[in-house]
Amino acid sequence: MMTLDLSLWRWALLLMVGGSVLIGGRGACAQPAPGPAARPQPGIDVQDYDFALTLSDTTDRIEGTATVHVRIDADTLTAVRLDLIGRAPGGKTGMRVRSVSEAGRAVSYRHADDLLRIRPPDLAAGQTRTFRIEYAGVPDDGLIIGTNQHGDRTFFGDNWPNRARHWLPVVDHLSDKATVEFRVTAPARYDVVSNGALVADSVAGTTRHTLWRTDVPLPPKVMVIGVADFAVDTAGTVDGVPVQSWVYPEDRGPGLKDLGQAPPILRFFEENLGPYPYAKLANVQSTTRYGGMENAAAIFYSETAVADGEDDTSLLAHEIAHQWYGNTVTEADWPHLWLSEGFATYLTGLYLEHARGAAALRQYMTAARRQVVQFHDANPDTPLVDTTYSDPNELLNTNPYQKGGWVLHMLRREVGTDTFWRGLRAYYEHYRDGNASTRDFRAVMEDVSGQDLEAFFDQWTRRPGHPVIEGTWRHDAAAGECVVTLRQTQDEPPFEVPVQVALGESPSRTTTLFMRGREAQSRVDCPRVPSSVTLDPNTDLLAELSMRRAQ
Repeated sequence: MMTLDLSLWRWALLLMVGGSVLIGGRGACAQPAPGPAARPQPGIDVQDYDFALTLSDTTDRIEGTATVHVRIDADTLTAVRLDLIGRAPGGKTGMRVRSVSEAGRAVSYRHADDLLRIRPPDLAAGQTRTFRIEYAGVPDDGLIIGTNQHGDRTFFGDNWPNRARHWLPVVDHLSDKATVEFRVTAPARYDVVSNGALVADSVAGTTRHTLWRTDVPLPPKVMVIGVADFAVDTAGTVDGVPVQSWVYPEDRGPGLKDLGQAPPILRFFEENLGPYPYAKLANVQSTTRYGGMENAAAIFYSETAVADGEDDTSLLAHEIAHQWYGNTVTEADWPHLWLSEGFATYLTGLYLEHARGAAALRQYMTAARRQVVQFHDANPDTPLVDTTYSDPNELLNTNPYQKGGWVLHMLRREVGTDTFWRGLRAYYEHYRDGNASTRDFRAVMEDVSGQDLEAFFDQWTRRPGHPVIEGTWRHDAAAGECVVTLRQTQDEPPFEVPVQVALGESPSRTTTLFMRGREAQSRVDCPRVPSSVTLDPNTDLLAELSMRRAQ
């Protein structure tokens, strides 16, 4: 892994471009302790969650009622299994289930080993069963209860990757998506933000009752609430979608200015990717351990990232891009994380290209390439689609972020910019509200482009590494030509790649050599000795590149 202290910055992977921080990764102030990845139970599909939660200023204990609507897809089931971290004997944190019922009747259950096994009678395929779970406890993770940087009490959901189970009974895997409703009862002094649309908000005496609901299916990793004292502002609307900023009152001025950059970013993505999927976009200052967490329609940003005087354009763009890829189209399983993080990373670069010009994207990709090279040097056997992990947090590295972004950048060059955008839109439309794998994405791009992309995807997503290309050139004065020779020197087998060569400057002459093996050579019309010969002048190839004049 690259030598980078993840605690130093708001995200893990920093890209410095022209003095601005261009972000291409999640990063963390503190990584969660490793734990096994939750796996979905075959034969069930949760359709909807309704969570009623009571929060208090006098204790960190939460009182919860979860109403879970589950579709049964198999006749062989004897139980429905949900993830819920239990309270260990003698422990102070964890959840205890008080009761489970269905249609007002008690249902047999067992809560052990952090699993809630519900055993109703007569489970059969085709049924939709509704269970009401009453529980309580002090969450040790997932719902972060504490104080913010100003010393004020706050409550923030922080579920990525599979930490919802610390405070919500769920199928805690990104492949089981469901609609969700949060009914929050809290002291009246707090404001409450969550996914979806605000349905009800009222104060009775010293208590506030708030109801948020989304009818767009979400993975549990992005189902959250945020409860704090907020200053709230509407930064604008984009095609009828309100773009809100929620910041601590102490950070009102700079915070609202910082998050107020969101509307043009949302507009760019909506124009190019398709309709924004949610009822609103709330950008929220929070105590998330991440620099930015893409919770659906309620993005949480690190409290130190907001109003710190830094340019957060890239941070906002990365998280807003996730509303399409990661939230609405969700990777089928963790090895395909690049379909979320690589997309958000590259779409950030595309927004910078739109807003600041082509040079900004080239600088962005150059910095990303350096990080990919550094990571590969330390992890030479790790492919983009990595199935060797034991905990999803192990995948928080350069591969799904910067290398994933680079794969998309090269795919854009492979199929053409217009076709690339059409492919992204088609992928979104086809897998909206569902899950997709790398193979699924490839199939869409092949359909849209009319090209066979198997070799491209195999070498860039399944193989580790990248080409290391050493070039030499010499001028043949008698022939009026330059002889350019390229050789791949990496330990891995050769990659099949096009390599652009530029001769001279302002303007340069370019030619492309397609490498199908270790070596390629070309003779280029060159009446005079060029002032320079460079490889990949437009930053189109993920490779280590060098060029020298032959002696």
